Amino acid sequence: MKEFEDFLGGQPPFDALDAEDLTRLVARLEVEYFAAGASVVAEGERLAHLWVVRTGALEVVEDDDRVVDLLGPGDMFGLVWLLSGLPPPVRVRAHEESLCLRIPDPRTFLAQPERLRSAAVRSRSARPPRFIRGTGLGRADQPLARLVRPIVWCAETDRVRDVAERIGAAGQSCALVRAGGALGIVTDLDFRRRVATGQVGIDAPITALATVPALAIEEDATQAGGLLRMIEHGVHHLVVVDRAGQPAGVLRAVDLAGAEVRDPLLIRSAIDDAKDTEELAAACRLLPMMLAELCGDGVPARNIGAIHAAVVDAAVRRTLRLEHHPALDGVRHSWVLLGSLARREPLPLSDVDTALIWADRPADGTDPAGAIRAEAREVLRGLQRCGFTLCANGANAHNAVFSRARSDWIAAARGWQHDPTQENALLLSAMVADSRPLTEPELGGSLTQSIRSHTRTSQFLRALLDEALAWRPPVGFIRDFVVHHSGEHRGQLDLKPGGLTPIVALARWIAIAAGDASGTTIERLHRGAALGLLTTDEADTLAGGFESVYGLLLHHEIQALRDHGTPTTTFITPKELDSLTRRHLRETFRAIALVQARVDRTWLTRLTE
Repeated sequence: MKEFEDFLGGQPPFDALDAEDLTRLVARLEVEYFAAGASVVAEGERLAHLWVVRTGALEVVEDDDRVVDLLGPGDMFGLVWLLSGLPPPVRVRAHEESLCLRIPDPRTFLAQPERLRSAAVRSRSARPPRFIRGTGLGRADQPLARLVRPIVWCAETDRVRDVAERIGAAGQSCALVRAGGALGIVTDLDFRRRVATGQVGIDAPITALATVPALAIEEDATQAGGLLRMIEHGVHHLVVVDRAGQPAGVLRAVDLAGAEVRDPLLIRSAIDDAKDTEELAAACRLLPMMLAELCGDGVPARNIGAIHAAVVDAAVRRTLRLEHHPALDGVRHSWVLLGSLARREPLPLSDVDTALIWADRPADGTDPAGAIRAEAREVLRGLQRCGFTLCANGANAHNAVFSRARSDWIAAARGWQHDPTQENALLLSAMVADSRPLTEPELGGSLTQSIRSHTRTSQFLRALLDEALAWRPPVGFIRDFVVHHSGEHRGQLDLKPGGLTPIVALARWIAIAAGDASGTTIERLHRGAALGLLTTDEADTLAGGFESVYGLLLHHEIQALRDHGTPTTTFITPKELDSLTRRHLRETFRAIALVQARVDRTWLTRLTE
């Protein structure tokens, strides 16, 4: 036993355990021998144990028999899936004769099992980047062209059995079909879920099985963009189209990344398949580890934020579907995301801010607001059980300020614009501008539409600009940052209000002035340049500043996630940054302040030119 204690005590994540827990763990483990080729874990099998390789090697294999990982001595398999309660989407077999240590669920006997989870985040994120495994590429911003697979075509009258044989013979996992003038797709998952279960007969026409229209992506899109499109829509195949819009090939999830980086797709699938809140919460608990994995694999910060937002979107939608809500179901309504999630640029520490809009009162004159808000509160409690944090400042869909009938929302927005001095008028106008409907987009879109027709009054726009420019970068008069000089954050600066919010607020002002609140902060800035509200240099300066500060904040919060299990603050200590980063950050702050001053002086001219 001393041998195993020394062995595990020197391996992450077990090195995070104290001596007593390590002794408890060693006392419970079993040694298991596997001959070469023997199965260790079957695909889809819910785990009751995890495995650590003592000698030999194990292969991690996908359903197309492709080896995506090779585990050697000290490597572990199963902790994530054991803790989440989800079945792994891969199988494990012995690459050669191997001895493994089989360890039962550590939560049942360790005093501090949570140390394994946080240590696992650190150890996984410390591994070498493996994005785009096997392609010879190491960057997520590379084009899709090298990953495209040839198309297997079929006619809409072909039988299911014949198409299955054609796909197998070609060594592919899907086929395309033109059906009624539209392009459809049938995948191996369709065969497993609908043909194998008897829902669709093998002699039925393939159109009975195909998904029409098939989801497409342009061939000059990046690999990270392809992965994000799959996550947003919960699919594992995309049709790649050329500049003329014609199918050029097919992209599969398995071609984009190794098993770890595809965690977003696995989590999205687990969210969609959750049968109750407990299963949904288990899937959502994997989100922090997913973010750390993506960060460790070098995925650009803006892509991580977009993936994060897509997974949260799916979780909110699934929460809404899991329970029956009589009051909500009785009226047409739209759930709306606010803030950074609406802009698709959240941070790990970001709250889930929500609003609710419903169709005007029914003909009988009854007011459903009370019942709707009570049910909205229950929906939000479900999100909290999944580990999401609601807005501490009250931007939640059960709050009367953020849940109204459509006509009440429009009347309120007009009131804010007519008299921006009334209480919270500017704050609420900004929050409406940063909104994105998650359900019933036409109804939810009336929130942002309400700011279009009345936005160009100079009093309202000047008041909004003053509010935006009140967020100042923390740059000193001579050479250093403005930091806190007392309290728990002495010597630190809060990077979110000091570096990120000044850019976000100015981009939001541009969106309102332009009457187009769509898009991310960077998209708003470039739209502002196209409309003459910013110069091209100003837009590029602010966009570059946003990417720098957002990336620094994201990595800071991810590091806190690795070290402590949860990020707790957006404060950083400038002295702990390397000299190059510190100098770049200081120059970024000064550039932001310069653009703010220019817009402050010439805003009216920019609007009228």
